[in-house]
Amino acid sequence: MKNTHPAAPLVMVFAGHDPSGGAGIQADIEAVASQGCRAAPVVTAVTVQNTRGVKDYQIVDTALVIEQARAVLEDMPVAAFKIGMLGSHVIAEAVHTLLAQHPHVPVVLDPVLASGSGQSLSDDALQEVIVSLLLPLTTVFTPNSLEARRFAPSADSLDACAQQLMEYGSDYVLITGTHERTPDVVNTLYGNRRRLESFSWKRLPQSYHGSGCTLASAIAGLLAQGNEPLSAVDEAQRYTWETLKHAHHIGKGQALPNRFYWARSGRE
Repeated sequence: MKNTHPAAPLVMVFAGHDPSGGAGIQADIEAVASQGCRAAPVVTAVTVQNTRGVKDYQIVDTALVIEQARAVLEDMPVAAFKIGMLGSHVIAEAVHTLLAQHPHVPVVLDPVLASGSGQSLSDDALQEVIVSLLLPLTTVFTPNSLEARRFAPSADSLDACAQQLMEYGSDYVLITGTHERTPDVVNTLYGNRRRLESFSWKRLPQSYHGSGCTLASAIAGLLAQGNEPLSAVDEAQRYTWETLKHAHHIGKGQALPNRFYWARSGRE
């Protein structure tokens, strides 16, 4: 009998592999699946890390990264792209070529230049390529406040950072405020050259490994489902906050988001 169930929207994810499962490809797969989508994971790097930090990483050969993506793109329709760790400007340039061939597919870009504990995860030229090639193709850019300042060093406020990032080409910019010294976490969405909305979330007591991946991938999954950016950003934040509220502290460092908290919510 022919299966008549509609297929889940496909989100292609470019990211590194994290063996702890807290961040990277596994985080993306779980967050995308939680939005009712299927992930098509393209591995850009293999990392050696745990909840305490990154010890080493190896970039995947650029040709192999592109072959992974093209194998899927030639076979199945992709409803959204999510970009995480790229690791090198060469991979970023190659990903730009792929994205340019699919101009109507939304792109969520999480600028992974360093780990949460500060270790570099990129070469020196990657930031420039993100600005010049990837941001003009980006639907939603999701830097934290530290990353926003790094990408717009001449800006004198986070509002000014966002304006600069939109001038680079991103349609929307969501600056997350986890690193700011505020009682609650305040995330702010910008679009159409202005501040659109600020979202306030109760600050949770722990630090978390993979929260940025979770948020960006959830946004990508919701865009793939046909949500408008504002509603996708709103709903993705609610989902991400719950993953942190239900996080597991099973390692010796940061807590791991529980991206499938909803699957056991009725039994907890």
